[in-house]
Amino acid sequence: MRVLMISDVYFPRVTGVSTSIQTFAREFGAKGHEVTLIAPDYGSSDYDASANESFEIIRIPSRYLPIDPEDRILQPFKIRRLTDTLKGRGFDLLHIQTPFIAHYSGLGLAKRLELPVVESYHTFFEQYLHHYVPWVPARWMHGAARHFSTSQCNGVDALVVPSQAMLDVLRDYGIQTAAEVIPTGIDLDQFSQGDGQRFRARHDIPPERPVLVLVSRLAFEKNIEFILRALVRIKAEVPDVLLVIAGEGPAQRDLERLAEQLGLADNTRFLGYLNRDGSLEDCYRAGTAFLFASRTETQGLVLLEAMALGVPVVSTAVMGTKEVLGEGQGALIAEEDEVDFAGKAVRLLKDPTLRKRLAREAVEHAHDWSAPVLADRLLKFYERVIDQARISIR
Repeated sequence: MRVLMISDVYFPRVTGVSTSIQTFAREFGAKGHEVTLIAPDYGSSDYDASANESFEIIRIPSRYLPIDPEDRILQPFKIRRLTDTLKGRGFDLLHIQTPFIAHYSGLGLAKRLELPVVESYHTFFEQYLHHYVPWVPARWMHGAARHFSTSQCNGVDALVVPSQAMLDVLRDYGIQTAAEVIPTGIDLDQFSQGDGQRFRARHDIPPERPVLVLVSRLAFEKNIEFILRALVRIKAEVPDVLLVIAGEGPAQRDLERLAEQLGLADNTRFLGYLNRDGSLEDCYRAGTAFLFASRTETQGLVLLEAMALGVPVVSTAVMGTKEVLGEGQGALIAEEDEVDFAGKAVRLLKDPTLRKRLAREAVEHAHDWSAPVLADRLLKFYERVIDQARISIR
């Protein structure tokens, strides 16, 4: 099978969408299929050469997005110019990964290439968009996001949704497009290795210091403020606790200021993005526990990555994270309440027997989310969409 993908984001821009694209594309290649990805050029001349991907990436010139300088806006006319080049390549299907320029340019490209279109709904925009347009009333943005999503989802042949919770939301919007719940899997080989002591030595963290880890884009919808406020209560019980935060994003300065205001300057370490070359895996393994409290996740890949490495989780369970997590599966599920959340984190920090049990359960649970199994599910879904498109043509 030859799959054409298009996305408004991809590495070196670190997001769950980038990870999902890379994971599926690599697995498809390992199974003998071909993938071509159309993605923005971020001006990083050394990235593609160092990535050593097994699939083709066509970089499109792009410009800055004013409300989110991490992202780029694809140039649609550059995508249109690819039509003749791609026409003879024998693609079977086009998979749109994001709902911005990639969506509209992808639909046009699919029409010109006469391909069926699958789109992934990665992001819960109703709970996300108003953070980036704060001068517009939130209820207006909620309505706009619902309308935006409904229009786009009804314009494609099929949808891939990473969790049943997200699919339920789309059905409540009135979207009837054929859809399949297919989460992104994890590379268990990659996330079975990691050296926490190496990470501690690299960052001058004493071997005996209790460390909590958070890996996330530092965005307002990730609810990291809540974790910092809970950390105040954790510190009261475990004074030398350190929260290591790996990630970057538009909320970083606000979060750093809040940590200062809460008296957590010595108990937090903002590290920026860490590469998946062992650095990120080492970071996870340095943690006594992994913390998470996002309200908007359609899946929550970082939870699975932490668990695959044997790191117990303390997290709220909302939207997609509810389907990833379960009591007795490597996690303590907390309410979005500072007392409850902090209490569960302290319990893990102070109870080595509990940590050991949850670490074992976490590894076992993560194996249910292996990338090859979930890639097979997506390929079978592609086949059904392609078959249906052929029937429609007849």
